Amino acid sequence: MAVIGVSTSQDSHPANVIYNKNHLRYPVQTLPVNPKGGLINREILYQSVEDIQADIDLAVIAVRAQFVPKVVEQCIKNQVGGAVIISGGFSEAGNSSLQQRVVDMAKEASFPFIGPNCLGIYAPDYVDTFFLPGERIIYPDKGNIGFVSQSGGVLVDQMVKFAGQGIGISLGVSIGNKACIRETDMLEWFDQDPGTKAVAFYVEGFDKGEGREFIEKTRLCSKPVIVLKAGKSKKGIEAASSHTASLAGDYRVFSQIMNQYCVAEADNEYELTSFCESLSCYSKAMNGNVGIISLSGGHGVIAADACELHGLSIPRIEQATMDTIQEKLSEEIKNIVSLVNPLDLTGSSMDSDIVTAARHLSRDKNIDCVLALLIPYSPGISADIGAKLSHVARNEDKPMIAYVPNEDKYRIIIEGFELNNIPVASSVEGAVLMAKALKRYRPC
Repeated sequence: MAVIGVSTSQDSHPANVIYNKNHLRYPVQTLPVNPKGGLINREILYQSVEDIQADIDLAVIAVRAQFVPKVVEQCIKNQVGGAVIISGGFSEAGNSSLQQRVVDMAKEASFPFIGPNCLGIYAPDYVDTFFLPGERIIYPDKGNIGFVSQSGGVLVDQMVKFAGQGIGISLGVSIGNKACIRETDMLEWFDQDPGTKAVAFYVEGFDKGEGREFIEKTRLCSKPVIVLKAGKSKKGIEAASSHTASLAGDYRVFSQIMNQYCVAEADNEYELTSFCESLSCYSKAMNGNVGIISLSGGHGVIAADACELHGLSIPRIEQATMDTIQEKLSEEIKNIVSLVNPLDLTGSSMDSDIVTAARHLSRDKNIDCVLALLIPYSPGISADIGAKLSHVARNEDKPMIAYVPNEDKYRIIIEGFELNNIPVASSVEGAVLMAKALKRYRPC
């Protein structure tokens, strides 16, 4: 990787941050470029990519906008694989002709690039072109979510949320003005990537006719697609136009089309996080009939309210199901439980009671998905409850979603679910939103 624009006097320059971070922390061979040449930290500072003898897979361009066309020309001449153009000052600043000049050069030479006006790419364990100091960013672990964002800030912020919820990413891409590589290109790439199970997008807008193309490609994609669409209001549309020069379009129409064509639309960042975790575990849609197991009547009520708010139903379970559960429960709780959906097993229940309820609720024909709302401080629950319930979910082949408070003290329970690919929410509403994702996503 060549980082073009490295400063000899300003160590906080974006190019320097990118160069130092990758040179010191990542396996990619990183080479600095500045027209002045010389040395930087005893390493050769190349005057141009044309002076580099090694094959360059990626050029990160962080120079003033007016110098970008010349740098791109040099990259093309030196057969560089592609580029991330960090530089701003193009169409988002009213300088569309300069951006088009770069696009025309790149198209003629089949030279792909991301940007301009972007952060670029973060590939866990490989490369990070974000011009943000590594110690300032909270990175999620390597995982199976591919995330594409027009906004670099939203991408980084979402990475923080992913890390907090234990969600890993396969690749994060900030496409900025998306003058070359666009959402449709990334969708095709992620569809073929074996390390990605679900693809999420933060979208501000599309060029004329591009929204239709994007929707058509999501229909052909073999993996769940999640979209957080910004620019829903008049002011939001104006802000999107000034941010990345996007056409926000008629949100209402686009939202209805997404709902019709297999896209799980997240209404906000909170939903986006929940949707990503749920759909990275399950690609099987459901009708929205939820069975709730709770150790607290209050948690069951909160979940019931949230289900109704988010368009999920809580159906009656079969009498035979209730009878079977009742028969197999511990003698100590048989007469104090409520087996009407939501099931209230009370705080006196044991692991065996929760497992029994989950197993037979999963077999009920009226239930599409089981929510297990756990209170880990209940005396009868063991550290193995997550693993035990995961075993039930895998054997019964019905989606299960758990709620466990996200605290280090309960980490062993959470890991019991996560290691078995069962999504875990840190709030009751978060668990409901994960179920909502399964209803919103319908494979075509």
